[in-house]
Order: sequence, then structure tokens, then C-alpha cells
Amino acid sequence: MQQIVYRPIGILHTPFHSVRGMPIQPVGAIGVVGRLEVHPEFEEGLRDLDGFSHVIMIYHLHKIQGHALSVRPFLDTSERGIFATRSPRRPNPIGISVLRVLSVARNMVELENVDMLDQTPVLDIKPYVADFDVWDADRFGWFDGVSGNAVRVRSDGRFESAPSCG
Repeated sequence: MQQIVYRPIGILHTPFHSVRGMPIQPVGAIGVVGRLEVHPEFEEGLRDLDGFSHVIMIYHLHKIQGHALSVRPFLDTSERGIFATRSPRRPNPIGISVLRVLSVARNMVELENVDMLDQTPVLDIKPYVADFDVWDADRFGWFDGVSGNAVRVRSDGRFESAPSCG
């Protein structure tokens, strides 16, 4: 199989310097401000971004080691298949968050509701467009009835340094 290599477009600066105690979803980080510092060679790509209220940020979960195909997620006490969770301990440690854009100036994007660790490498950002990105979902699997708890649940570091299982 062909190897896939990505190069970060920038680095995220947030108030979270430790995995333990940080929010597990943007809904748990309402009002938390962070800054994406885009590498100078990608600055031109930020043109027109200030016209959007939100972006979809795709990033590398750089402190996660190894992966597991079954995990006990933060919002549940049962083991679940990794692809039915938002656990960071994935075969490809990629995170996705929808964030509010506060401002864009030169190579800096100020963002709100950041739930990522400081110094997180950002792989890509895309404009959030409700006509494309909002769907009327009718099934939420095991998240049904517990997803609202993400507002108060914090990371306990359980996925930070686990050995590889695959």
C-alpha cells in the first residue's frame, strides 16, 4: 500500500498545554480562544476566509501514541469500536473540529471554541457551509442520550501514551 504523507500548513496555539483536563469536544470549549499560525508559504490561501463565520479544522493528534480498534470512550463505560467513537487513539490520529473564526490577519487566524492541545499541527482548514455540512441525522448510536455530557467532561489522558495495538 502506498504511504501517504501530509505536511502541516500551520501550528495551533491554545491555552491547553496538557492533555489532562482539556475539553473533549468544541462544545466543551465554548469561548476558549486559540490562534492558528499558518506557515508563510500558505498565507495566500487565507484570502477570503474572513467572510466565513466557521471553519472545519483538520489536524494531527500529535501526542497520541499507538491505536486500538476497541476503546472505552470518554462519554461511556463500555468498550466501543474505534470508528464508532471520536476517540483520538485511531489508526490515523486525525482530529476534526468546527470552530468560529474571530479574525484573519496576515498568517494568523483567531478562532473560538478550540478544544485542541497547544502546538497541534494543522493539516487543513475548510470553510464551514451549512448547506453542505448540516444533515438531519436520525440515529446517533451509543451517543444518544450522552453526547450532551461533552460540555462538562474533560480528558483524563487515557489515550495520550498508550502502546500500539495494531
